[in-house]
Amino acid sequence: MGHAAITNGDLHTGNRGLASEGNAAPGSRSPVSADIHPGVGFRIKRNFPRLNYQVAEMFQDFEVAEISDHLNRLYAIDCSIRCLSGGGGRLVGPACTVKVYPGDNLMVHKALDLAKPGDVVVVDARGSEENAVLGDTISMKARHRGILGFVVDGYVRDLVAIQELNYPVYARGNMPIGPLHRGPGEINYPVCCGGVVVEPGDYIIADLSGMVVLPQGCIEELHARLAQYKEPSSIYMDNVRKGKFSNAWVDALLDKANCPCVD
Repeated sequence: MGHAAITNGDLHTGNRGLASEGNAAPGSRSPVSADIHPGVGFRIKRNFPRLNYQVAEMFQDFEVAEISDHLNRLYAIDCSIRCLSGGGGRLVGPACTVKVYPGDNLMVHKALDLAKPGDVVVVDARGSEENAVLGDTISMKARHRGILGFVVDGYVRDLVAIQELNYPVYARGNMPIGPLHRGPGEINYPVCCGGVVVEPGDYIIADLSGMVVLPQGCIEELHARLAQYKEPSSIYMDNVRKGKFSNAWVDALLDKANCPCVD
């Protein structure tokens, strides 16, 4: 895989570099339960299926809120994860997903080698407030690799320097405490970011108004639905601007629900 891997023969010591349990003096090593085990929770996929669509162009005429509405309001990322840097334009790209142990960023560093130009790296740090999971150094490296930006369910640091780079970073906030580099973690497996499950290859669309996740399998269907909606929506909003509108639909819903209305 291009990096040191843990084999089954290492399971007694994980990746902590200790002697095997049979040769160690009693009480000289940490409990086996503290080891990092290869497999679920400590694994990497080099790649993921990618779409041939020009997603940025397909959805450029639709606001994030409109896209969210047509995803039945279930795929908008928690607004606590907000734009901290590089908010001058829209961020659109497939998700290279990273799950980290809170306070650790070994897999974020590894993702720099695996994400392709045009990807958005989505980091699931479980919203931990204990440590930042990236700063200006990783941001500079990512920009050199052509990575479009980061979406972090957690915290970052070096925010002033990141803002000077004008590099797109969305996170819950900034703080000065840096991470460790030990693992475990995962790359290109499903993660949770701001209450939404993100599969590797799902599309992120983000701007100053918020973020949505476009599941890979719904791109064509969603675009067709939005395109069909665009003209009647434009006509409706034009009438509202002119003061031409009716709230009869509100009364119809209230009547259907038998809502009492008294003087």
